[in-house]
Amino acid sequence: MQFRQQALARLQSPEELDLPVRLARPQGWLVLAVTVIAMAAASVWAVTGSVSSTVSAPAILTHGRGSYVLQSPVAGQVTAVLAKEGERLPADSPLLRVRTAGGETVVRTIAAGRLTALAATIGQIVPTGANVAAVEKVTAKDAPLYATVYVPAENASAIPADAPVDLTVQTVPTQEYGVLRGHVESVDRTPQTAQRIGAFLGDRQLGEQFTEDGRPVAVLVRLDRSAATPSGYAWSTTDGPPHPLTSMTLATGAIRLADQRPVDWLLP
Repeated sequence: MQFRQQALARLQSPEELDLPVRLARPQGWLVLAVTVIAMAAASVWAVTGSVSSTVSAPAILTHGRGSYVLQSPVAGQVTAVLAKEGERLPADSPLLRVRTAGGETVVRTIAAGRLTALAATIGQIVPTGANVAAVEKVTAKDAPLYATVYVPAENASAIPADAPVDLTVQTVPTQEYGVLRGHVESVDRTPQTAQRIGAFLGDRQLGEQFTEDGRPVAVLVRLDRSAATPSGYAWSTTDGPPHPLTSMTLATGAIRLADQRPVDWLLP
């Protein structure tokens, strides 16, 4: 009770009413000023500044027109293989000879290209429609390579034209030779199915692999050329790897998305 009475007495005492009121110490004003300046700078940056981001997705190096799977038009036994893997063939080139009930039939290529895979061997029985070969649609030895990056569909709208792309190639040690440089050539806005990807690459398993997490969109990347490197393409290092690149090589592509203003994140 004694302390309570003393507190009441101090409140009722008028002896210090004429003293000036100190609102804040100088240190407090400094902290307030710094806080206001920081908030103003953040507001300006939110409106005028920009934030960049990237999306990473699986990729594969190919020639621009892709590949196709050649199927046997007849059922029978393979009696001869008339081409070798890696060989460039013109359209309508003989590939296999198949003995059927009605005689021998020659299986031919549909379009010109390079024979990348041959699934038929002499003596093998093939049914009608069986996959017997994969042909990449390229005729010139020096035809340029492209990269196809299979990006999640929700990121397609954020990919600007000619966006820079860094490609980590599976067969090239990144720490030693760096990443392959490129720029976005086009974005296919239609989500890809495993069947469509498999048909383009001439490999059904790759189609299933690239659609494991959903149906992606295909982003065609133009690889930057360089006469100063052994591969003929530009890398993040001076020389890149000491060997040429080949098609159907797997990679991972990091595509730079369109810059965003921080204030856009707050707007509906």
